[in-house]
Amino acid sequence: KEFLVEISGTTVTITCPLTEGSISWQSPGTNGVSDAHKYIIENHDSSPISVSCSSSAKKYEMYLHAKVCAKCAELDALTVTGIISADILITFGVLTLIYYFSKDRKGRASTSAGGRPRGQKMQRPPPVPNPDYEPIRKGQREVYAGLESRGF
Repeated sequence: KEFLVEISGTTVTITCPLTEGSISWQSPGTNGVSDAHKYIIENHDSSPISVSCSSSAKKYEMYLHAKVCAKCAELDALTVTGIISADILITFGVLTLIYYFSKDRKGRASTSAGGRPRGQKMQRPPPVPNPDYEPIRKGQREVYAGLESRGF
């Protein structure tokens, strides 16, 4: 058999597994109130204590190390699941909005404060041809006369 421990704020309620006879509680260092099968500790300070309940020939002992706080809120599993799910949905919604808004701006030029002002695009002259790769013209064959095909 096991003790039943209920915690609400700073109040700890312990139920003894014994069901018959008059039950006496022993808990050195604490001033709790015993009520039939229950032992109630008001304003518990989260310090570990030993609690025992006995009735005629049987005795049960328990070591209680419960963390309590005055301003805590209890949440059930459904609430925690709902909070996490809502957070994930909101995050994906924001990511989707950012994706679609940034997708439209990919082709546009960005305007920055440090950039030069943009006017009409000026046409650049064609690049100067490299003289090493100029096509052979009539009358210039002597330049390439020293280049003969080699036999393999």
